[in-house]
Amino acid sequence: MSTFIVLLGPPGVGKGTQAKILAETASLHHISSGDLFRENIKDETELGKMAKTFIKKGDLVPDDVTISMIRSRLSRPDCANGAVLDGFPRTIVQAEALEQLLAEFGGRVNFVPYIDASESVLVERLSGRWTCSENGHIFHEKYNPPKQAGVCDVDGSALYQRDDDRSETVLRRIQVYFEQTAPLIAYYRKLGLLAEINGAQTVEEVSARLRAVIL
Repeated sequence: MSTFIVLLGPPGVGKGTQAKILAETASLHHISSGDLFRENIKDETELGKMAKTFIKKGDLVPDDVTISMIRSRLSRPDCANGAVLDGFPRTIVQAEALEQLLAEFGGRVNFVPYIDASESVLVERLSGRWTCSENGHIFHEKYNPPKQAGVCDVDGSALYQRDDDRSETVLRRIQVYFEQTAPLIAYYRKLGLLAEINGAQTVEEVSARLRAVIL
């Protein structure tokens, strides 16, 4: 039986890090909507071109574009046993579309951990984040600084700050999240799937709480 986990939480709360750990622990594939967007943008697909205009402004990508990307990704063989979904769904419309998609694959959403933290914590985490230009390794000015400023420790490529991590976009991203994504909390709580987790804790503490919820 396949297992699908939807990981909810505002930008900067650590969903990506926790999704990777959780996927490895549960032997599931990690699907990041952000990675899908960047892959399509890099490959200059039609979906990627549409997504890029919204991401640069800090707005959510329209549902139909996102759902098309997710449908394609879930159809791959590595998702046969399920997946950890990071960054999708972000709206009620997407959540309902996900239910329909998973029904086609003979699955359903089994768990919805919700990781949360204060706005001040989120802003600090996001505005200090830098990304490796070659392979996407993540560094942070305060929490995980590179040994040499501006250079990736792993492959030596240049670090850059993504458009959606720049300080002028960060507050907008958080605002958009609470306006359009927060209703999912009530949606999944009503379905009895939601488990709330304090994201201001250490990575290890959050991981332990996630394991307790899922396993």
